[in-house]
Amino acid sequence: MGQPNPTPAQVAARTAPRGVDHVVGEQVTGAQSIVRSLEAVGVENVFGIPGGAILPAYDPLMDSAKLRHILVRHEQGGGHAASGYAHATGKVGVTMATSGPGATNLVTPIADANMDSIPMVAITGQVAAPAIGTDAFQEADIVGITMPVTKHSYLVTDPDEIPRTIAEAFHIASTGRPGPVLVDIAKSAMQERTTFSWPQELALPGYHPVTKPHAKQIREAAKLLATARRPVLYVGGGVIRSGASAALRRLVDTSGAAVVTTLMARGSVPDSHPQHLGMPGMHGTVPAVAALQKADLVVALGARFDDRVTGKLSSFAPHAAIVHADIDPAEIGKNRAVDVPIVGDLREVIEELVPALRAEQERVGKPDVEAWWHQIDTWRETYPLGFSATADGHLAPQHVISRLGEIAGPDAIYVAGVGQHQMWAAQFIRYERPNTWINSGGLGTMGYSVPAAMGAKVGEPDRDVWAIDGDGCFQMTNQELATCAINDIPIKVALINNSSLGMVRQWQTLFYNERYSNTDLHTGHGTVRIPDFVKLAEAYGCVGIRVEHESEVDDAIKKANEIDDRPVVVDFNVSRDAMVWPMVAAGVSNDDIQYARGISPAWERED
Repeated sequence: MGQPNPTPAQVAARTAPRGVDHVVGEQVTGAQSIVRSLEAVGVENVFGIPGGAILPAYDPLMDSAKLRHILVRHEQGGGHAASGYAHATGKVGVTMATSGPGATNLVTPIADANMDSIPMVAITGQVAAPAIGTDAFQEADIVGITMPVTKHSYLVTDPDEIPRTIAEAFHIASTGRPGPVLVDIAKSAMQERTTFSWPQELALPGYHPVTKPHAKQIREAAKLLATARRPVLYVGGGVIRSGASAALRRLVDTSGAAVVTTLMARGSVPDSHPQHLGMPGMHGTVPAVAALQKADLVVALGARFDDRVTGKLSSFAPHAAIVHADIDPAEIGKNRAVDVPIVGDLREVIEELVPALRAEQERVGKPDVEAWWHQIDTWRETYPLGFSATADGHLAPQHVISRLGEIAGPDAIYVAGVGQHQMWAAQFIRYERPNTWINSGGLGTMGYSVPAAMGAKVGEPDRDVWAIDGDGCFQMTNQELATCAINDIPIKVALINNSSLGMVRQWQTLFYNERYSNTDLHTGHGTVRIPDFVKLAEAYGCVGIRVEHESEVDDAIKKANEIDDRPVVVDFNVSRDAMVWPMVAAGVSNDDIQYARGISPAWERED
């Protein structure tokens, strides 16, 4: 569940853990100051790899009774683990790396966190201050490199600045629109002596996130929502980040509106709620896509109107008035003109909108939405999510993922890679609570699943955590299984192995005349398995299970759920010809959604 955003004063005034208060004012090294600062902001877990420039910080790390450092196998894995931890817990994830290639290996997870508004602090070592700018060994301008993909980046060369910088970094990462912050610390600053002094207040001129919405805009939104005949709540990941799911449920119930949840918002409204139509967009449900296209009012809550949802932007929701609420004013009106803009924290926005809507309904009465729901229910009945049996004898991936969701249940956490398996996991698992669905949405980072699942399991050790991965994604970061095995992090991996780069192959089937250029991975079909994922799992100290027949699916999932002392990899051999449907091709109108290949919904087009 998302945590309330702390104020600057709260961050600065947090009581340092036991063993830190009494050393305030004591002479320490800059490296010791880093460790004590992390303790002071309440960090419990750090994912990282040591190297020359960050090495001074790793020595006092051994003396900390508060910090658990998890040695990952690649810096990218450490960054994604911090992201998964943050996503599952609502806390700030922390990763650590050395200078040069260590730091640049963090660029992808930092960019990923930035796109998905994940609170994360990356601490990197830098060459000694006198050597900066000389092309010293393993020097890279990581502040300059990451500036476009962070909320803020710091270069620290003075050890006295370490506590204040770390306090500011955690405040910036966790407040307003969450995101990643980089703290690059020169090796010389870690080695020099300093007086540890925790800041009593934070001075951040120019950084004043607006959390309380304007009352007039709330009233205007309430008026529109109280009188719309075809209203849709378009819910984005901002609702998850702000911890606004409970408030959103009240708004859904009060409004009577249809609700759609984007890829980043799955679980913010229970899939079992009768007003929930599922996911909109390129691979969304037909009712969700159609409702947005036919709506007379769209209330966007923490969503970005990104291309994967809108399709051809000029044809998106052509008859709808738009209310757009977001913590980030730069998002409002960026892609779609807005009738009522609301800047504020989503939880505060929704908590004020609900009573305002009730007051407006008392004044004008509730709108007649009976015809709207009759139309929606017709779409639901005519175009439900489904799939066909495979023609090649291999497993249907949709069946595997459906059974996984039913057997593991709504309390498990599901972490996807990127591609077909990601879409099927978003479609065919029913999400009933927030923070149970974790994926790389905005950046679409292959290799995200295994390390992010590791971070989620560290943050939520009492929940089952399933990484749903493809055979292509899995081979990018599967070395983190060693990290999981050694550190007693028993994640479970459902490997949707179609022996292909599946989503690319689907596009080659549909748009490139079935010319399958460089998409065959040789991992599952036929007699060649390179690698053999069961043997690979066993080599990493995990349990490996192979499933090739439908009759084996349930037993394999149940067996994996029963194993809690090591990671488990289940290699599901699925059909490479299975495709993700529905689908809106890139760049076309959502009106042209295909329910299946060559089959489009029969509705009247409105120009």
